[in-house]
Amino acid sequence: MTKRGRLTVAASFCQLEKANDKREGKRENRMEVKKKTKKGIFHIVFSRTALVFLLLIFQVVLLFEMFTSLVKYAPVMYLLLLILGSAVVIYIINRKENPAFKMSWILFVMAIPIVGMLFYLFTRVQIGTRFIGKRLQDLSLETKPYMEQDEEIIEDLRVSKPANANLAHYMSRQAGYPIKRNTSVKYFPLGEDKFEQLKTELRQAKKFIFMEYFIVEQGIMWDSILEILEEKVKEGVEVRFMYDGMCCIALLPYHYPETLQEKGIKCKMFSPIKPILSTHQNNRDHRKICVIDGHTAFTGGINLADEYINQKERFGHWKDTAVMIKGDAVQNFTIMFLQMWNVTEHQKEDYEKYLTPVQEELHRELGYVLPYGDSPFDNENIGEQVYLHILNHAKKYVHIMTPYLILDNEMVTNLTYAAKSGIEVIIIMTV
Repeated sequence: MTKRGRLTVAASFCQLEKANDKREGKRENRMEVKKKTKKGIFHIVFSRTALVFLLLIFQVVLLFEMFTSLVKYAPVMYLLLLILGSAVVIYIINRKENPAFKMSWILFVMAIPIVGMLFYLFTRVQIGTRFIGKRLQDLSLETKPYMEQDEEIIEDLRVSKPANANLAHYMSRQAGYPIKRNTSVKYFPLGEDKFEQLKTELRQAKKFIFMEYFIVEQGIMWDSILEILEEKVKEGVEVRFMYDGMCCIALLPYHYPETLQEKGIKCKMFSPIKPILSTHQNNRDHRKICVIDGHTAFTGGINLADEYINQKERFGHWKDTAVMIKGDAVQNFTIMFLQMWNVTEHQKEDYEKYLTPVQEELHRELGYVLPYGDSPFDNENIGEQVYLHILNHAKKYVHIMTPYLILDNEMVTNLTYAAKSGIEVIIIMTV
């Protein structure tokens, strides 16, 4: 056999060995994928989330069985429900609500009397929801002395912008949020821009850090922030962190607050999802607030998850915005956070400890800043009133960017009127 022949045979043997190795590798990969798939399915089936949904379904089935068992008493039940349904419709008509909401409920109750009436009563008679509303109302009264409006600011504003002075008066008297001066604002057009500035400001914290967010997911963004928070705790900085209970479904472990508390971070989960059929589950905390030492605050649409800084792609490039505020107006954010934090607290809060009454003097020409919050429990559509004010007093344009666009008749009327009046109205929303 020639050398060339021996080389060819040797090469063939090598190719066979490589082919066998590839087949073995593929077989191992398939086995590994199957194991991961089985593990993933096992985790989903036996997770707390699955248990919650199963218990909710069980409660729905139980209610249906109870309802069908009353069929034999149909004539009497129908008469009683007819009387009760009429009373519900009268009650809806006399409520102080948006007429469009009332009309929707009335049509629902009249079209499907039994189901509509029971569902309406179900959404109204909720002890947990009433507790949150009453507690927030009490906390608003408790913090009112710290939210007094400086009338001199409104009078100065009335000289240059009378319409805005009227809005400030409304926000102070009806919403409880004072307008401030001596405040600077920095705008971030993207989440990654805000993220870098947030880390810088957190590292400079000396006294306390308050953070309240709707979505928190472990990854580059949250892990980086958590590392800074742990360092700050070791330096003696008080850190409070609160996130919405929806995160416990798929983003964070249910007992994650205990994990953070072991690191020295005071942590709360607002309204955790529980296996109880109740509209209480609909009470969610969508706010994104960070307060540092009472002189710096962040807010906007940026949550603490990697897609918000475009480190993970979910729906293409993620466009959201945020602002950083420094100065007197930060006090509004401090109070907003402490109000929400103390909804489930029984000990009286020392508000003065976290308020900074004297801020470093900034340039007067920076203008006026009015941070505010809105709630479904105060019968005052604060956010809507602010939008209507902007539309009614715009001179050149109104540009709105939002992922949620659910317009009632009043908002549509004002948007179209502004456009017909020569105002450039542009709405940017997700597809």
